[in-house]
Amino acid sequence: MADRVHPVPPPPSRLPADAEAPATVAGAAPTETTPLQYPSFNSPPSPPPGTYIIHVPKDQVLRVPPPDRARRYKKLAARPARRRLLRRACCCSCAALLLLLFLAAAFAGAVYLVFHPRAPTFSVASLSIRGLGAALPSSAALSPEINAAVRADNGANRKVGVDYRGGGSVTVSYAGQRLAAGPWPAFRQAPRNVTVFAAAMRGQGVRLTEEQAGRLAAERAAGAVTLAVEARVPVRLRFGKVLRTWTVDVKARCDVAVDRLEGDAAAVNRGCRVKVRPLWWWW
Repeated sequence: MADRVHPVPPPPSRLPADAEAPATVAGAAPTETTPLQYPSFNSPPSPPPGTYIIHVPKDQVLRVPPPDRARRYKKLAARPARRRLLRRACCCSCAALLLLLFLAAAFAGAVYLVFHPRAPTFSVASLSIRGLGAALPSSAALSPEINAAVRADNGANRKVGVDYRGGGSVTVSYAGQRLAAGPWPAFRQAPRNVTVFAAAMRGQGVRLTEEQAGRLAAERAAGAVTLAVEARVPVRLRFGKVLRTWTVDVKARCDVAVDRLEGDAAAVNRGCRVKVRPLWWWW
């Protein structure tokens, strides 16, 4: 559409003061027949002579930016679209993550309801001790040898097996002082199975404090020496024949009272605790 240009007529020439009001005299007050002159605020002032008023269509003013602002206009116009795409992508990602979490929780709940996994129980059947029977001073170094018969009971699980992986360890300590340590054997335990295995532990350069040595002598005289048997072993659960869990560390601690510190001692279990952090139902 071509721009329309309208010439502006020149403003009317003003008459001299004496011609405009011939009937009035300078300094005279206006009469009833003389109209008062008030300025007009409605009509815009006339432009000076020799100027033109150019009318530009409204659609061109709003839609066509100047050439020097075209790039900035395109950049600003593209921002809302990019924001919408980013917002949509974030919403889709959050929805997918929530869906995966819901499916994982539903699957874990279904497995728990079907198999009812329970933690195996442990106990110490007997202990064979060497190197702690002699009455030695607290400053002397000890090299005890302890063989423990450990009983692992998986009878509470009817459909869940336990695979004890290699790399586990068993330790025996007294009053916080480690006496001997040895490896935990690797084996597979079927559901509703009880396994008794031997754990050989050795110690070297063990030194007891005066308080620990006096307490050990008193308990040995009374015929009830309390030892702590601790085990850390990586295990993997088997649900049926196909489903397996990841490998987790099982920590067990059993307080055992023995009647002697030399030879085969009768062990009395005073309680065992089992902890597996990733499996909440094993606490």
